[in-house]
Amino acid sequence: MDLKNLFNVNGKVVLVTGGSRGIGEMIATGFVSGGAKVYITSRSADACDKVAKELNARGPGQCVPIPADLQSVDEIKRLVAEISKQDSHLDVLVNNAGANWNGSFHDYPDEAFDKVISLNLKRIFTLSQACLPLLSAKASNANPSSVINIGSIDGIRVPPQDTYAYSASKAGLHHLTRHMAGKLGGDGILVNAIAPGAFQSKMMKATLDAFGDIIKSKIPVRRIGSPEDIAGTCIYLASRAGQYTNGAVITVDGGAAVSANL
Repeated sequence: MDLKNLFNVNGKVVLVTGGSRGIGEMIATGFVSGGAKVYITSRSADACDKVAKELNARGPGQCVPIPADLQSVDEIKRLVAEISKQDSHLDVLVNNAGANWNGSFHDYPDEAFDKVISLNLKRIFTLSQACLPLLSAKASNANPSSVINIGSIDGIRVPPQDTYAYSASKAGLHHLTRHMAGKLGGDGILVNAIAPGAFQSKMMKATLDAFGDIIKSKIPVRRIGSPEDIAGTCIYLASRAGQYTNGAVITVDGGAAVSANL
């Protein structure tokens, strides 16, 4: 057993969607710190460029920004085409980009439901489809590629907020992960999901600012997630250490989900 290389991601080619902030930036930072070449994408070109500049200064890996609106099929095709111009394969796809909407059950907007379900579920399938040739290019059972879908503990438990489309999309994503894993595993492409709890992100900022102490008090480890927590789980799944993990939904929440009803 080669423990030195068990969690090695040096030289891997990685795409992290929503990589310019929050959990996506944490994941991108972890892979770049491990020596990977990481493509990041979000709608904001300025945000992508800023994060890429910071990560490239840190190294030892490389960060390449490619802004794209992943709600658009044409933009997804353009993103994959841009990556294909620079690399002939992709080792890791991290589907992290997502949206949320909090609203009363009585007047929850139909268009908001559509937007959240589309980005958080449908377009993850679309992007994974589009990336399949790159993911398959060097994949084998001995050296698999990896798709990591970022779900949520709100897809496991009933959340306290009125985020109906978000929780439904994440529950759907967890099941889509299992379905994809069964289909693609034989082709050397592992598919897993991570269900994060509370992390310091733009999506969580207002909630943590208002209820941070209460939220921490209900998490058995009494803290919110750190960059190392989420990045380390992704690196595990993308490295030799995770090559026998396929179709899993790994909860990274300090025990919040399992203690919710205690």
